[in-house]
Amino acid sequence: MQDKIAVIGAGSWGTALASLLGSSGYAVTLYAFEDEVIKGVNENNENPLFLQGIKLSANVCAKNFSDIPAMEEKHIVWAVPTQFSRRVAEANRAALSGRDIIIATKGIEIATGKLVIEMLSESADAEYSIISGPSFAKEVALSKPTAVSVASKSAGRAEWWQNALSAPAFRCYCTDDVTGVEIGGAIKNVIAVAAGISDGLGFGYNARAGLITRGLAEITRLGVAMGAKAETFMGLSGMGDLVLTCTGDLSRNRQVGLKLAEGFGIDEITGKMNMVAEGVYTAKAAYAYAAKAGIEMPITEQVYKVIYENKNPKDSVMALMERPLRKE
Repeated sequence: MQDKIAVIGAGSWGTALASLLGSSGYAVTLYAFEDEVIKGVNENNENPLFLQGIKLSANVCAKNFSDIPAMEEKHIVWAVPTQFSRRVAEANRAALSGRDIIIATKGIEIATGKLVIEMLSESADAEYSIISGPSFAKEVALSKPTAVSVASKSAGRAEWWQNALSAPAFRCYCTDDVTGVEIGGAIKNVIAVAAGISDGLGFGYNARAGLITRGLAEITRLGVAMGAKAETFMGLSGMGDLVLTCTGDLSRNRQVGLKLAEGFGIDEITGKMNMVAEGVYTAKAAYAYAAKAGIEMPITEQVYKVIYENKNPKDSVMALMERPLRKE
């Protein structure tokens, strides 16, 4: 058995990463909020709420969030939903400080407009890395070939996590562009909601391709303004993740868009989901940040208006199509 690793957050992605690491020989403790998840993992090697029917590595055990203060693991995978991350981190500041943490959460905090790594850095003094890329949790848990990016300001930390996470069906690439990787992973969820709306309205493949391409343009525009490298958005955590989330039916954010197109309200949609669709919250945070910074993000703006101002989805599409003509 190799090093012990903790995974904090037992949704589908946290669970998939825990099983991946367990299959590579690590002793993994999965910290969960739900008693049903803890019982299912420990008794049946299965997460019955978020990855039902998929057997997890026998090297994974589960504990409650209340056990985090006593955890022994130096290396931590952070998979807590964005809008709950600060609360969990601040409640466990002492336990997290001095640890080696890789963030698997994607989003922007609504209250502050801060990225997850900025938020956690304020809550606990630790070393931070990011993992992002085109990676549906279910497919990772089923050992289907996947490639992602691992980002850290420390080359040594990035390489450690690259080696720890890489497996026969899971390939990691390293980069030092932490901001770019995190921005790509966050905003692609918003564009995926737009793609779901477009597909739900029956606008076809041309419209979807246009949304993906122009979505990438505004993701890049935001990222560069925040200090990221433009070329990062042409990689796995940019274009790769964007294409997957906008086209794959396993995407929760795309499913939200499809339901919005049918006329359902956002509260009704999210109320029936047992997992968080980060694009719903990121749309609000990104819209506010872009407006404050003077960054043009028309697709994000329209997604925000559909979700939070009840704008008719068809009107939002037409608003995008009728914008003043410009150079690409």
